[in-house]
Amino acid sequence: MKVHTIDLNFQGRPQSIAAYLIQEGTNLAIVETGPHSTLPELLNGIRNIGFQPEDIKQVFLTHVHLDHAGAAWYFANLGATIYVHPAGAKHLIEPSRLYNSAKMIYKDQMETLWGEMNPIAPELVQSVQNEIQIPFADSHLIAWHTPGHAIHHIAWQWGQNLFAGDVAGVKIGTGPVVPPCPPPDINIEDWINSLNILRVLKISRIYLAHFGEVNKIRRHLNALEKKLVKWSNWMEPYYINQMPQSEITPLFTQFTKNELQQKEEVSDELLETYENANPSWMGVAGLMRYWHKKSQTE
Repeated sequence: MKVHTIDLNFQGRPQSIAAYLIQEGTNLAIVETGPHSTLPELLNGIRNIGFQPEDIKQVFLTHVHLDHAGAAWYFANLGATIYVHPAGAKHLIEPSRLYNSAKMIYKDQMETLWGEMNPIAPELVQSVQNEIQIPFADSHLIAWHTPGHAIHHIAWQWGQNLFAGDVAGVKIGTGPVVPPCPPPDINIEDWINSLNILRVLKISRIYLAHFGEVNKIRRHLNALEKKLVKWSNWMEPYYINQMPQSEITPLFTQFTKNELQQKEEVSDELLETYENANPSWMGVAGLMRYWHKKSQTE
């Protein structure tokens, strides 16, 4: 079993988004494709390892956010089967709603940031239920449904390796782990339940989309849960007082910067990479939406 990390150099910044090429003998699959805008980096990465894009027969997605799944259609066009959560499958088959929603946010930056997202033929999209084992070479990947960051989230276990998408947080270089909280699906209670699922798995490594390998798993997950609760609680009074998000964002940006620098000085370059991978304005929007939905159910 080999795991190859491919840095997609999103927006020219290393260690923002990773894709993973997994190899067993001559059998290959990709976990995460990243956005279509970084497809050249992904293709070059595959070739530099010694293979061709046409060799990829299986693509495993943790969820359908554009920074994870935006280039899946390219591999489907080459004949690969795409494995995804049932709630995400429809967005791959007909991506216009997902794409147009993102375009309302990113406007004229949409193509620069994310590229295209084209439909995938239904027969090439396989919806995967919880705990299903998908054969790969002489082994298999197990799908663990892990909502909290997104309702359509899967963490994929391959032996003692876990490809955790965003449910295990963002950790870049020597920086600490932080929770990515974009709208619309953030649910703190579900996320904590998902972390409890990860805690009992027999794994020795977690691979993060943002970014790379984590070995000290329990410490990592405990730190993430603590920060997730802290960030959510920080946002609650701003929701109660209905402060505009435009006014909250600079305050939250400073708050998260202080969080990143709690234990040691973090370089300005690393802070920019964290912001690139996990934008503060997106966390404000996601956590404000969480508190709104929570208030509607209480």
